[in-house]
Formats: sequence, structure tokens, C-alpha cells
Amino acid sequence: MATMNSCQQSNEQTPSKKDFKTTFNSFEEYPVYNEKDLGLTYTPQASTFKIWAPTANEAKINFYETGLDGRIIEVKPMNRIENGVWSATLEGDWVGKYYTYQVKVGDKWLDEALDPYVKIVGANGKRGVVADLTKTNPEGWTNDQRPPLQNFTDIVLYELHIRDLSIHPSSGVPVEHRGKYLGLTHEGTKNAEGLTTTLDHIKELGITHVHLLPTFDHRSIDETRLDTAQFNWGYDPLNYNAPEGSFSTYPHDGTTRIREMKQMIQTFHKAGIRVVMDVVYNHTGLTETSYLEQLVPDYYYRKNADGSFSNASGCGNETASERAMVRKFIIESVKYWVEEYHIDGFRFDLMAIHDIETMNEIRAALDEIDPTIFVYGEGWTSGDSPLPIERRALKHHTPQLNKIAAFSDDMRDGLKGSVFNHEERGFVSGADGKEETIKFGIVASTQHPQIDYPKVNYSDAFWANNPIQCINYVSCHDNHTLFDRLFLSNKQDDEATRLKMHQLAMTIVLTSQGVSFLHAGSEIARTKNGVENSFESPDSINQIDWSRKTQYKSLFDYYKSLIALRKAHPAFRMPTTEMVVKHLRFLEAEKNMVAYHISDNANGDSWKDILVYFNGNASDKMVDLPEGKWTMVLNQKEINQEGIIEVSGQVKVKGISAMILVQK
Repeated sequence: MATMNSCQQSNEQTPSKKDFKTTFNSFEEYPVYNEKDLGLTYTPQASTFKIWAPTANEAKINFYETGLDGRIIEVKPMNRIENGVWSATLEGDWVGKYYTYQVKVGDKWLDEALDPYVKIVGANGKRGVVADLTKTNPEGWTNDQRPPLQNFTDIVLYELHIRDLSIHPSSGVPVEHRGKYLGLTHEGTKNAEGLTTTLDHIKELGITHVHLLPTFDHRSIDETRLDTAQFNWGYDPLNYNAPEGSFSTYPHDGTTRIREMKQMIQTFHKAGIRVVMDVVYNHTGLTETSYLEQLVPDYYYRKNADGSFSNASGCGNETASERAMVRKFIIESVKYWVEEYHIDGFRFDLMAIHDIETMNEIRAALDEIDPTIFVYGEGWTSGDSPLPIERRALKHHTPQLNKIAAFSDDMRDGLKGSVFNHEERGFVSGADGKEETIKFGIVASTQHPQIDYPKVNYSDAFWANNPIQCINYVSCHDNHTLFDRLFLSNKQDDEATRLKMHQLAMTIVLTSQGVSFLHAGSEIARTKNGVENSFESPDSINQIDWSRKTQYKSLFDYYKSLIALRKAHPAFRMPTTEMVVKHLRFLEAEKNMVAYHISDNANGDSWKDILVYFNGNASDKMVDLPEGKWTMVLNQKEINQEGIIEVSGQVKVKGISAMILVQK
């Protein structure tokens, strides 16, 4: 290996200052670099470093021996080449050396920074490190395959935070791997009563996709103090293309976190489960001092008319996806995660901060790799934005998005009440007048002739072109867990009654058209002890206590059977609006009830006709059945696809419950 001092810099020539401009009248004037080689390109023979910094008049690379502390051991100047790019090719093998960039804008050297494309970082993401990515692959990685997927409506999402799943002692995961990537690679883990936990629990439940809360490098956790309990959801991005180090067994080594994240993904794939990344390209954890701002001041962020940073994220800033080099980075970043880490999907945080064109270009780029990669996001912002409303990837603009889904806050709040009013109730918890909202969710927010749209809680028109564009859910990491929320809104009810509400809510989610979504632990009545916004709460609040699986085993078994029912019967996951309109017809029902009929072997289902009844009333209700004998397959107590009992004429639907009957 060549030593630092013997390495020679390439003969790239620095253009004279008159050859390039560093000031621009508008962001549209900034040069666009179309090549795909920004960042570090490593070989044992030479390393090439490239950054885009068009407003800089000088740029340099600072080298260090370690990822933290220590003095600069060498500085290498960079050469301006084309379209705002600065480059340096250093001969020899630089593996193991840490680095930062600095640029001079005007007569001022800005702070040290990493470029947005950096892939391998040291502890706390302060410095990049030269390393060989090919040596981060676990054994068998080249043969890793994503599990098969026919339609997006076949997806059942399970949203989890890596630390939450295994940090509790009841997880059965070895102590050294609790809260880590590797905590999700262990098979055979059980709680004290011998019930499956962590990976085996997820497999037993039957979901198709795990949705991982942010796993890119975020800034809130001090990776040098992992012996001290720390927690954060991770929605404070630092380095978008590097994994978070606190989930690794040794964050000081930039390759360990990569290898262990790949091992986790590989394990999920072997279990038949796809992996979705929660991505937060809409803002950065830092603002004035962020890496992006230190490389190209003002370019990456939107600003208000007074020059202040706009804040649609609610976190101090928002990125400008409509600008060419921001859009280029986001597209190349998602492609990188797919190609290097075999990621199977992306959930975009506050997707409406991004512009519609960027989201569609992301979809097109992923389609070229694998059209079964799933893309979805939150169709809202946390505040206003300078981006014109008509350009935002909002929920009601979903018809302008290609094969991209949005979360249905209509269904979420229709089921349990508004997340902004803790006392408000929903369909399952005793509210009146939610029937039309529930029907809207059942048809996955699509156009259906039987929906009275003005009566839907938030949407006065359909917003999904087809069912693949609607995520139906009732709870997620944000706001209260379903168990906690039902306690807040229905304190006067006993727990048994609230568990009926819990069960009815998930029955509606998992039998509705569209894509189903579960919050990890909801199947075992997860609680956060009433904490609503647990983004930095301790493990005592966020951890999944696996003893609850024993306590709420009947609820888990019901959820497991519900998912199996959905997966076995394609009538509940029709992929087109035309199919839903043709086969799904709502029936007349009493107040606070919803009933519908799916007919004629919908979507190739083995069941010819299906009747579904949801009773949001506390009291039992009698319903008249269509002619003939019907086989009950789901009621308040059990799910049996082979049949519970045969009925005809009339049937009683218990209070706060669902019932499904079929003719085969």
C-alpha cells in the first residue's frame, strides 16, 4: 500500500478563474453535472474524489488518521473541471484514510463537510473513509434475491424501529445484538413463555414487507457513547447514503455498519420478507451548519421571500427537490440503496415537500431496475412551503403520480378519531356519521359510484387512481399507539371493550382494498404508556415488551389469521379501480354499520360471493342476508377459512365487531 506522502496527485489542470463563473443570477443558471461519478470512486490503484460546488473558487480535501479527533495529516487541493465539479485523483491505495472537504466561497473558507454522496463514514458521520465496498458483502450476498411480488395490493406493511424490536430483555436476542441490525437476524428467539419474538414473530405474523424507520446515518445519537441509553426515530438526516452507526456493533469502522445492515436485509429476504426504507430527503438535521450548506450555500434549500429558511418540514428547513442537482441526488441515492443494499421499497417522509416531477422521475428510475419496488409517502407537509401547491406531491395530487401510493389519513381518523383531538372517537370507538369515510377507505380512496364524497371526513373526491395508490392504516410510529389512543378516547369502557375496538379497526384495514399497513406491536396491543410523540423517549417507552404477546395472545392469533385470510383471498386486494367497481357493492345498513358484497369470484378468488359486515355500535344488530346458505368465516371470536357455521335468512352481528360470510 502506498504511503500518504508518496501518493502522487494526477495531472488534472486547474482552469484559470476566467474559465468558470462562481456567481449566478438564479438557481436555474447553476451548471448541471450529468455524470454518475460524484463522491468517491475507489480502486487499490487510485481514488478519485469529486464534489459539485459551482460557487466555490477553491476546494480541498483534508485527510485524517481517525474518524474523530486528531489533526489534519495532509491536505490535497482539488481542481475545477466541468459544470461546477471539483476533482482530485490520488494515486495509490488510500484505504482506511478519513477525509472531509472544504470549499472557499468568495474570500471565506467554509466549515469542513462531507459530500451528499458519501457512502462510508466513521463514528457520528463526521468524516468519510476510503474503503472497498465489495468487502462489505456478507457471504452469499451476490445470490440474494428479493422475494416475489405480483401486485402492490398484495403488500402487508409492518412498520418498525430497529432498536424497538429487540432491545427489551424479553426479546430473547443475545445482549450484544439487542437494538442492532443483527438483532433482526436471529432465529429461534422466544419470550419467557416460549412464544416467538423478533424475526420469527414477524414471519409467524405473515406480513410481506418490513418498513424500517430511518436507517441512514442520522445525527442525534452519539455513536461514541452507545453504553449510554439513547433513542431517536432518526428523522434528522446527516449522511443519506451511509447506514446509521448506532445500530451496528462497532460504529467506528465504516464498513461494519454496512455489512451488518446487509446481513439484516439478507435475513429478511431468506424469510420471504421484503425491506422498505423510510427516507427523509425533505430536510436535513442541521440547517445553517449542514454539510449541504457548507458545500453550495443556499442551493439545496428553499427560502422565504425574506431570505429565511422555509420550514415545511417543521424541522428548521426543507430541501428544494425541483432544482436539478437536488433532484439528481435524490434519484441517484434511491438507486444506490437498491443496487448496493437490495432495498425493495421506499417510504417518503412528508412527501408533499417534494415536487410531483421529482417523485415521478424516481418512480421511472426504479422501474428500470425493478418495477416491483414499492414507493409511497405522506401526502402532506408540516407547514407551508414556497413550492407552489400545484407542484407538490400532495395526497389529492396522487392521480398525477405514477405508481406511487399515499397514506389515507381519511381511513386512519375515520376509524379512531382525529389524531389532533385525543378525545374524539371514530367508527370503532362509538362515533356517529363515519360510515361514508369507512366506505371510502374500503374502496381504497378510489372513484366508486356508491361513495357520497362530501360526507368523507377530509376528502371531497377520490384521490387514488387505483387501489395500489392507497395505504390503509389506523396507527403508526407517529401519535399514539392504537391501544393507547383507545384508552384516551374511551376511558369509561373496560379493556375488553377497547380490545374489541382494536380488533375491529384492524379487521377493517386488513379486509379493505388497497395496501395494508400495521404498526409493529399493534398485534400484541403495544403501549407507549400514553406518550404520543416518542421520537426521543427512552427505551422504557418505545421498546416492544414481548411479554405482551403472552398477555394478548388471542389478539395476535386473530391478526395472524386476518393476514392469512387476506393473502389467501385476492378479492380483498383487487389491483384496479375497474375491478373494484365491477365486483364490490355496498349494501343498505343500519346507522353506524357498513356492509358490502364482493361478487363473482373477484380477482380470481375461490370464493364466489363474500358478505362483509362492520358493526360500530355497542349493541348487537340483526342483518338480513341475501338468498341462500352462507358460510361464516369470520366473527368476533375467530377466523376459520374453512367455515365456522352455516347460516341463512338472518344473522346477528355482535356489537363492535366484524362478520364475513361466503358462498363458495
